[in-house]
Amino acid sequence: MHERVLSIPDPRERGDLATFVRRVVRLDESAVVRLRQRGPGRLTVWAATGFDVLVVRTVDGTITPDDTSAAGDQLLAGLESATGGDIDPGFSMDSAWRGALPPAEGYVHVDDVPARVLVGLAQRGAAVAREHGSHGPPASLLDQEVLHVEGANEKAGIPMRVVFALIAMGFIPDADSDRTPADVELEGIDPVEPVRVRATASWLRLDARFGSAYRRRGDGIALSVKR
Repeated sequence: MHERVLSIPDPRERGDLATFVRRVVRLDESAVVRLRQRGPGRLTVWAATGFDVLVVRTVDGTITPDDTSAAGDQLLAGLESATGGDIDPGFSMDSAWRGALPPAEGYVHVDDVPARVLVGLAQRGAAVAREHGSHGPPASLLDQEVLHVEGANEKAGIPMRVVFALIAMGFIPDADSDRTPADVELEGIDPVEPVRVRATASWLRLDARFGSAYRRRGDGIALSVKR
């Protein structure tokens, strides 16, 4: 028995977590994943992305110690080779985690945005990024607030980097992250599939069906859509 143990008895939950970690590693080969016990039998699994956005998925399971960081590639290897519920997450990477996690509570529900809108914005952003060659999306595009929502006496601007992270992690049904945004058929996404926008004074949070993306709020290429 290893001192650091991740226990996920349900093979389907293990598969879901492996998919999450695989996508994180694809975005950043040196990614660090942070696993925290959320309550009895529930884990929140956090990771930073190459878009400077935090992503999180919740799965059924336990972790010892109850707040543990692991190298994404080692954790993925442990998940893929597991024959039972107990998984060795690899060497401790607690010292490699940078920054505080967002608060668990205190968010205002600003509005719900159709998932189709976000996928469409990702497609337009990807087209602009292609114009810049192989160097990836320019910072001016990533930082551009491409969607503005308002509700509950709160206003929130959504940067393109958050949209890209949400799509790249496959958090929206039928927007498979294994395809580029340009290959996703908007008509295949349920027109009423929502992405919930929540905010605090310091954090922006987008909740999709299969996970959430977080970005610190702070002070381009015009792609904006007002809602």
